[in-house]
Amino acid sequence: MSAPTGRTLRIERVFAAPITATFDAWTSVDALRMWWPAGPGWDTPVAEVDVRVGGRLRLVMRDPHGVQFGGEGRYLAIERPDRLVFTWRWDSAAMGVQDQLIEVTFTDNGDRTTSVVLTNAGLTDADEQSHREGWDASFDNLDAVLAAQQS
Repeated sequence: MSAPTGRTLRIERVFAAPITATFDAWTSVDALRMWWPAGPGWDTPVAEVDVRVGGRLRLVMRDPHGVQFGGEGRYLAIERPDRLVFTWRWDSAAMGVQDQLIEVTFTDNGDRTTSVVLTNAGLTDADEQSHREGWDASFDNLDAVLAAQQS
């Protein structure tokens, strides 16, 4: 993949979970199925991960009406528990046809919380808002999944 062109979205969140649990939620099929969907009533019927550099990542979300939104990428860097980098390309042109690069960094705050910074590069102006909304909704789900694990 060549370097993505276009806009870069940056989102930062703090999760009430240790760094290893937060990182592992990004690489576990079971966890991804619970937090990846981008809306209420959505699910993730397909979650496949081959967690190694060069390994494939495939995720498909399904909205309450049965419409699926899938994509896939390849892991470029896996530095547990600090950093994860992967490419991404949606299956549907309606979601964008450009190559994207997603980097996630994890910082242990020393108080059983983890700061996560996500950058999603390669977006068009039109894609940026929908991707922000999707990531925000998924991060809300991730927050709930991690909180449930810590109880």
